[in-house]
Amino acid sequence: MKWDTHVRTSGNRLVDWLLRPASRPWQLASLAVVLGICVSTSLRANWGSDNAFVVKAAETLLAGGSPYEDKRFLYLPSAVLMAVPEALLPQTVLRWVLPVGMSGLLGIGWLAALRLFSVPLRSRFAVVGFAVLALAYKPYVNLVLIGNWTAISAAALPVALLLARRRAWGAAGLVVGLAIACKPMLVPIGVLFLVARQWRGLAAAVLVPLGASLAGALLMPQPSLFFTKTLPFLFQGQDSYALPWDASPIAVLPRLGVPEPVAVLVAFAGAGAALWAAWTRWRRTDDADGGELRLVETACMVMLAAFLVSRPSFDHYLLVVLPLLLASAVREGSMPRSPWFWLALTPQMALIPWPSELAHKRRAFKDCATLCGLAILLVWRALRSGRVTLDPVTTAGSPPRTEPECAATSAESASRTAF
Repeated sequence: MKWDTHVRTSGNRLVDWLLRPASRPWQLASLAVVLGICVSTSLRANWGSDNAFVVKAAETLLAGGSPYEDKRFLYLPSAVLMAVPEALLPQTVLRWVLPVGMSGLLGIGWLAALRLFSVPLRSRFAVVGFAVLALAYKPYVNLVLIGNWTAISAAALPVALLLARRRAWGAAGLVVGLAIACKPMLVPIGVLFLVARQWRGLAAAVLVPLGASLAGALLMPQPSLFFTKTLPFLFQGQDSYALPWDASPIAVLPRLGVPEPVAVLVAFAGAGAALWAAWTRWRRTDDADGGELRLVETACMVMLAAFLVSRPSFDHYLLVVLPLLLASAVREGSMPRSPWFWLALTPQMALIPWPSELAHKRRAFKDCATLCGLAILLVWRALRSGRVTLDPVTTAGSPPRTEPECAATSAESASRTAF
């Protein structure tokens, strides 16, 4: 994007400053932060611990065994095929490639979220924002360290919503389907295709992982173990190994003394409220921004509803929705412009010296607080009465537009589009 001598204006000084181009030193500093995290991760002894389960499954397949003999391989048969290239790489190469790949996927999700709201990719918000996310948000470092394939979903969801915003719902469904084939995390996004009545996109999201999984099942012995061993283990919330990090209210509330039936009821009630709010938010078509907030908030509510009841639900799952919510900050009235949003994220801030009892095996208490806080805020935003004024962007010297495409606006445009 070519910048004029005049910058975009929104009436908000902080947003205007963030939308200006980042200088070369800022770009280099941000790159140094991300690469520094990758290098430090590669040098740690426990790097790639989650990715190791998938690689082991691929190695088992290549050796003629069934990947589902390992109870900790919880993905679809298609994921085994996706992991074969990793299984063929030497460990020394994978040690350095994996953290960079994880950061790259998270970066793709961030850039797609920015483009969804037409934020310039060379802006301070784009360049510095990603470095701050990597440095300050602890689950980012955790995800890069363990190499969990959640990073694929974190990249795929913003890309899919960007395509949906451009009315390419079929391509959006293809992206979601490919992500599900790697890890079935984005299965709940099928609800978005349902409420939008985008049947072609829904078909792609279903048929792609189904076809890939059938192909994977045909290449492995005993694929039925997925149904007889893996799914029961997953539906039970795994075991004591995962419990200390499980942020689902179903797992956290009993650790605080709440009877398990009550915890299950609370979690499913919250998920039901989030789905109702998602439906309500989708039906509210009074946005003047072209529907970006509508897409993002509906999708995020659907995903948070799933995280409330999924077993387990880990801290890095929130990286699937967080970049989208953060990118929406350029819109007037969006959730990041509320102090409550930042209060909900406080338990995840890396620079806050939390008591030792909230670290390690009790970290799930903080993770659950953030998960529930974000879900409550989004539900409240969807169900509250009143309207949000959203303004289009104008650039000095550019022709006027009837549909806003960027993040900030002039006062004249605001007077025409406010509602």
